[in-house]
Amino acid sequence: MPQFVYQARRGSKNLKGTLTAMDKSAAVEELRKQGLMVLSLKPQQNQLLSTEIYIGNPVKPAHFIMFLRQLATLIRAGVSIVEAVNILAEQSESKPLRKTLHEVSGSLVRGLTFSHAVQEHKRIFPPMFVNMVRAGEETGDLEGTLDRLARFFEKEHVTREKIKSAMTYPLVVGFLAIAAVVYLLKAVVPQFVSMFESMNAELPLVTRMVLAVSSSIENQWWYWVLGVLGLVVAFITARRTEKGAYALDYVQLKVPVFGKLKQKGSIALMTRTLSSLYSSSVPILQSLHIVESVVGNKVIGGFIRDSADSLQQGRPLSEPLKKAWAFPPMVTQMIAIGEETGALDQMLEKIADFYEMEVENTVDRLKSLIEPLLLVFLAGVVGTIVAAIMLPMFSLYSNIG
Repeated sequence: MPQFVYQARRGSKNLKGTLTAMDKSAAVEELRKQGLMVLSLKPQQNQLLSTEIYIGNPVKPAHFIMFLRQLATLIRAGVSIVEAVNILAEQSESKPLRKTLHEVSGSLVRGLTFSHAVQEHKRIFPPMFVNMVRAGEETGDLEGTLDRLARFFEKEHVTREKIKSAMTYPLVVGFLAIAAVVYLLKAVVPQFVSMFESMNAELPLVTRMVLAVSSSIENQWWYWVLGVLGLVVAFITARRTEKGAYALDYVQLKVPVFGKLKQKGSIALMTRTLSSLYSSSVPILQSLHIVESVVGNKVIGGFIRDSADSLQQGRPLSEPLKKAWAFPPMVTQMIAIGEETGALDQMLEKIADFYEMEVENTVDRLKSLIEPLLLVFLAGVVGTIVAAIMLPMFSLYSNIG
């Protein structure tokens, strides 16, 4: 059925939204049944032409966090959920969020609850958000739930950015180093080939190796390109299979230095998410299934699934985690204490605070360590190429002397 974009008025409030109906007259009739005075009604443009393409979540974390805090404030001040969503839709700086909130407003006007209205927009509102909002509606503490969500997304964003910055820096510098080496091998080294051939002398091993690589890059460059593309395709293909994704995530956790950083970040995300869900009265089994999907690592996700199975069988949550190599004893012991004392959400929050601090400290140490290591590596590679060029020349000069 076609969709229509409408502007309407209820009392002194102007509303915007979308509506699905058989035709324009049916849409007008539906809006009137909802007590709205129609100001304008237009068919929605062709979805193929009007849909904007986004990569990942189209809403920036800062805009989403601000939306949560403002929505909690408005609801706490006694503003109805429909009016609050309309106010925030009008003032949001994010175009995707503004458009989505207008659609959510339309769903609310049609009688849906806020949790059901946002559930239709999975790109903007993740399952964790939907489940916590539903629990907040059931307990009558929606504003408190929104405050907890804002704190959660804020801390999650900071932790992810810390890990990303630690891993991005060496990748960028490494890429620049490779580009510099390729330039030397392709543009500089070939200029000395004719000189070396005229020497009629045996070249040092390092020179022969550098010349062979330079010749390969210059004459068989497509092999190198195909090799890189093959690795990229193999990585993407592996990531799309269950076993391949598990193997890659396992390697991520076992890589020296960066594996520990990834492990700490995953534990922080897992415990922060589970604490937020549990404290918002989301059922524990449902919370574990949500955490498994958002933790971002198949290996740790598998351990969480084992914990959910353990709970279903009447055993403690911490029991399978004690056997999991990815969780340090401190984590499992604090979870066990939380289960025994009935303060699981508080213990999970303490674990998350600790590991978020650990991530921050690890990133700071890595940044101070990585830069000199990369400079030494780059100097070593460039020095090898320079030595490969200079050694035969020194030999030639000594023979002339």
